[in-house]
Amino acid sequence: MNPFSLKEKTILVTGASSGIGKSIAIACSQMEANLIITARNSERLAETFNNLEGNKHLQFSLDLTDEKDMDLLIEQLPKLDGVVCNAGIAQLLLLQFTELNDINEIFQINTIAPINLTRLLLKNKKINKGASLVFISSINGNSCSSVGSSIYAATKSALNGFMKGIALEIAPRGIRANCINPGMIDTDFFKESGIGFEELEKDRLKYPLKRFGKPEEVAYATVYLLSDAAQWITGSNLLIDGGYILQ
Repeated sequence: MNPFSLKEKTILVTGASSGIGKSIAIACSQMEANLIITARNSERLAETFNNLEGNKHLQFSLDLTDEKDMDLLIEQLPKLDGVVCNAGIAQLLLLQFTELNDINEIFQINTIAPINLTRLLLKNKKINKGASLVFISSINGNSCSSVGSSIYAATKSALNGFMKGIALEIAPRGIRANCINPGMIDTDFFKESGIGFEELEKDRLKYPLKRFGKPEEVAYATVYLLSDAAQWITGSNLLIDGGYILQ
């Protein structure tokens, strides 16, 4: 018996084209799940798809903030045993130099899209009894914050608040909801953020374990929350931060 097995479970993973989402999708396939993966970048999504183990998987290149794309996705989805809301963006923005469009974009992708997806899945009865919902959040906004991340932090704290409320709503159906709150994870975000090496090194040394996290470490925690091993866990925030908030 393997309580962490995902065999015969059908799991939807959003934002699966790179980084944490890609690692989650691959890890779930290694645990014998049937995957449905989504992302906006079709080329990178196909790369993830080709790295999945097994052959009972589906991929949809779409925008979770687009109403037509969402309707098309919901229509084609089978019944789900697990949902991982991972799609998100991170931008360093000083509030006084931030435009309203920037605020709306970050909230649309990080907060409103996963809330709306969850709403549509429940409304259309696409989630099986005993299923597990996992929202990839952050320590930022929930345990700490930093200069330039006020908007990002707000989107993630809002996501955690939503998770707690929905966990109560769906508990009578045996459906669970939890958040994973990672610290800094070593992904392509480093390359795209424009943060210098010296600044990254200074931040890395703030972690008691003296390194950033790896995408697969978040993926393994996600597998746990999706599996039958976590059947009595709901409404919780799983912290994966290398001891950062102990400081």
